[in-house]
Amino acid sequence: MALCRTGPNPIPGSYSAQNLSTKLIVPALLRFTRQFSNLVRRKRKGVCCSSLRNAASASSKESLEDAPTTLSVCLEEETDHVIQFKMSDFKILDTVSVGLGGRPDEVIFEGMVKDSGSSLCNTRVVLRQLSSAQAQRRGKRAIEVLKKLVRRKLLYHSYSMQVHGYISLPASDASGSFILVHGYHGSFSLRHWLQQSDWLPTLEATLALDEESVRKVGEDFTGGPAVSRQLRLVRILMRDLLIGVNYLHSHGLAHTELRLENVHISPIDRHIKVGILGNAADFYKDGSNGSSLDNLDRRQMMIAFDMRCMGFIMAKMVMRELMDPLIFAKFKSFLTKGYDPSCLREFILEILGRSSPYGNAGLQILDRNWGAGWHLLSLLLATKPSQRISCLDALRHPFLCGPRWRVVPSMDIIRWGLGSTAMRIREKYIYRQPQQSRLAHFIDLMEMLNPHPQPRNWLELLPGKWRLLYSTGKHVGLTLRQPPLRVLVSDVHLTVTRESKLKDNLSFGSDIGFSVMIGQDWPHDKAGKSGRLQVNSLFTLRSGRRLYLKQDKTTEKFFFGPSSNVEALAQKFKGKKWRKIVPFKEFPSSLPAAKLASGDIDVRMNLDDPLNRNVDTARNVLQELRTQIPPEIFDLSRLVCGTYVDSRMLVLRGVNGSALLFTRSFVDRNGSS
Repeated sequence: MALCRTGPNPIPGSYSAQNLSTKLIVPALLRFTRQFSNLVRRKRKGVCCSSLRNAASASSKESLEDAPTTLSVCLEEETDHVIQFKMSDFKILDTVSVGLGGRPDEVIFEGMVKDSGSSLCNTRVVLRQLSSAQAQRRGKRAIEVLKKLVRRKLLYHSYSMQVHGYISLPASDASGSFILVHGYHGSFSLRHWLQQSDWLPTLEATLALDEESVRKVGEDFTGGPAVSRQLRLVRILMRDLLIGVNYLHSHGLAHTELRLENVHISPIDRHIKVGILGNAADFYKDGSNGSSLDNLDRRQMMIAFDMRCMGFIMAKMVMRELMDPLIFAKFKSFLTKGYDPSCLREFILEILGRSSPYGNAGLQILDRNWGAGWHLLSLLLATKPSQRISCLDALRHPFLCGPRWRVVPSMDIIRWGLGSTAMRIREKYIYRQPQQSRLAHFIDLMEMLNPHPQPRNWLELLPGKWRLLYSTGKHVGLTLRQPPLRVLVSDVHLTVTRESKLKDNLSFGSDIGFSVMIGQDWPHDKAGKSGRLQVNSLFTLRSGRRLYLKQDKTTEKFFFGPSSNVEALAQKFKGKKWRKIVPFKEFPSSLPAAKLASGDIDVRMNLDDPLNRNVDTARNVLQELRTQIPPEIFDLSRLVCGTYVDSRMLVLRGVNGSALLFTRSFVDRNGSS
């Protein structure tokens, strides 16, 4: 016989498999020897089969995932579209798959249909005995959902665990026992698949990937490097999952329980199964497709909840480090605090580091195609529900579309790609002129496509902590110089705070961390005496414009117009690729910008002992810092305007025309966020 109970009080003589939904205990099947007749005779607390209203009222305090559904018709009328089985119709097996671990109020076993007159004869099924009132409500809700989706049964069978019927057993003390019979779709949930050491080749074999199957996601071939294979598999699974969830949303239902434990992969039809839908919730409270404001808000919140769950599933599939509960808790805490998910890359690099046991395959996948994976992840996990992407839009996203499919990117994706590419170039920066030219080129492109030119937008987006990525000004390092003291600069941050919501005043503060290396062995030993330089100033933000000046070589006079480096941009924008998305037909002589007017400047520097005892040493350290860092960071009054800002990137211009590229940062090197 087969029995799997996940409760605090296991049945005597049987095996208690606790936490099967969160941890893979053994890859083999679980075996039991207890007779099923003893299980049936156990007293259970049930609900009356004539009505589900009592069950709904008993579970009124459940959360969103256990939202109650009240019905007022008898069980026979509710379940006339499914089969009412008897226990004699099944041959109970002596094994239970580890991936079927249920809730504490469920007992799970497997069986074979032995009724020769049934269309399911010799079919392996799962029998899920539901003991509590809430569990029985979930089972009857799964049958009710099937009745709603019966019009498109093909899609239901493809993307959901097929509910075949139920068994209603009489019990003593006027309590009923309800057993839900649903399809068997493999022994592992998606969580158990991802916990396998050889999950990638095993899943590829289970899905039987061939050229025809990969064409469904826009690919040309199978195989290749491990990163390409994992990306292809993520595309296949995510697209299948999105189609299944969209099928529910199009029928006015929200899943509310999208987790790795509830997702199974069928080796027969090679489709994702999104569970038995026992907690599926209706968009509209009264059951009608009303257009009232309350119904629309309820629908938006439910869809947004499902899409957030989809974001968690995608993040765990791509970055297997998030399968660790401690790391995932940090990941979820970042979102719970209200931080913008568009800055997830900055945060993930900090908590995962460069020495992950799984390598950096997940980061490589998300960085591909101009960081399209990070963009989709930020839309799935957006802080505001109204900003989260829908299933249909996610299916059209470039990250889930292979190279064979021609996808026209939106302006938002183009801006995202420009910023992501600039960040990647900076990470590989080795002080070469071609890289400097490319970075300056991308910064110019970003400024042309600035989505927030108005000062009111800057007042909302500018406050926060920004990390300096790159400056187009002069770069001076330590390699070819012999300074009095060798200073190694770490991160440079710019913190912007708004003094009052009623005023346009902003407080700028630059924070430069550095270490002073003493001795001749500094190329090999970078551990020196630490220090910190802080510069603060008040700014007033006004509306302004950035003018493009061009010099006439004959008269040596300046006039308004694009300079030589900007003329290349003008030619690029005239091409067919950019013509449809550029907001102007002719290249302008000026662009809107946020004008910055500074006040007094306060400079402070702290040095560790014994460097703080010598004034000359402090003077040399300060001079070396001024040599290495951009002058606009040391003297904030040199910042004259802002030319680009969004939730992730910032570009400020100095008085000499150099650009400073920043990315929003929530993480301190000391570990605080």
